[in-house]
Amino acid sequence: MTPPRAPLLSLDEALQQLLQGVAGHEIAQTETVSTFDGLGRVLAAEVRSLLDVPGADNSAMDGYALRAADAMAGAVLPVVQRIPAGSVGQPLPPGTAARIFTGAPVPPGADAVLMQEMAEALPGEGLGALRVREAPAVGDWIRRRGEDVRADSVVLAAGTRLMPQALGLAASVGAAALTVRRRPRVAVLSTGDELAMPGEPLKPGGIYNSNRFMLRGLLQAAGCEFGDLGIVPDRLAATRDALRRAAEGHDLILSSGGVSVGEEDHLKPAVQAEGRLALWQVAMKPGKPLAFGAVRRASGGEALFIGLPGNPVSSFVTFLLCVAPVLRALQGLPPAGPAGLQLPAGFDWPRPDKRREFLRVQLQGDGSLALFPNQSSAVLTSTVWADGLVDNPPGQPIARGDRVRFLPMAELLAR
Repeated sequence: MTPPRAPLLSLDEALQQLLQGVAGHEIAQTETVSTFDGLGRVLAAEVRSLLDVPGADNSAMDGYALRAADAMAGAVLPVVQRIPAGSVGQPLPPGTAARIFTGAPVPPGADAVLMQEMAEALPGEGLGALRVREAPAVGDWIRRRGEDVRADSVVLAAGTRLMPQALGLAASVGAAALTVRRRPRVAVLSTGDELAMPGEPLKPGGIYNSNRFMLRGLLQAAGCEFGDLGIVPDRLAATRDALRRAAEGHDLILSSGGVSVGEEDHLKPAVQAEGRLALWQVAMKPGKPLAFGAVRRASGGEALFIGLPGNPVSSFVTFLLCVAPVLRALQGLPPAGPAGLQLPAGFDWPRPDKRREFLRVQLQGDGSLALFPNQSSAVLTSTVWADGLVDNPPGQPIARGDRVRFLPMAELLAR
């Protein structure tokens, strides 16, 4: 008798098991990089400020530094000094004003900055004078010392993924270099005698290896270092040898297709011989088959293994939803699913699948979502046309105008 099939895992259950499997494999090695080169890296040590930011009270506007008590509407004040950014002014005598520019330190004695739009410049000897059009209040247009950052305060915590604004903040407090976790190292494995590289002639029944390029690009976008083992022949010995080579020096081995029970599907027995393997059926469409395990290293320890579906759309979607969280976990980042947006469907979907579906859609100018007409898992053109996915619950029909959960592609790719 054929043993009963195990029930399909929900995507949430599969994610939970994937993240549990990462425990103990987190990247501990660190390195120091220039703040210029920190984009996308994960901080391994907090960043503390070396100084107050701003370092002194300074002007938030081009205008005039003065005493508010001297600047009643209609008052005329002589301009006795000029303070551009990067200069330090002299103490301001009562009844006078200083021409000041954005970012310049406010001189001692001044307690307000009058916007230049609220003043009339008057000719005269030296720097001339000004007539006050609208009286300022004490503190107007002054940025106070340390109002952004106090010296010795933590501005970026360990475990922060460095986005452009974080690099700017680090630079603003004097951090020239940052201590970060090593990048994840991922080996990409392609199996199949039917595979050819673009530029090579296709033999009968052959296909070009699109997944190799797509997965490489996804890993590059995720900030990983990767090793490309090329196309592995459909032989058990060659597959085992490739896995052993992939395990050395890599945190994760990633394959697409080939984890089945056919006579030419050697990945399953190869991974089982070189480590351990769990084969899952996940209740999602596209992307039902998924494999997870590990391959032993001759040098000790093991590299994690994830086997993705072979159909290109399935491989793409499963990477975004399952592999990206694993890459985060390897770097010590907390789980972070896409928030999504509730947007109106500009289409009907009357016959939903019993699995959770991820439909390729495009955001329209009116705020509605258009559906790619062919949702087959082999239609890679849909992933280029789409700018997001609709996360549709199992068995849920969609009527035009219904609010659906939209996952922007930019958000999925940025994880």
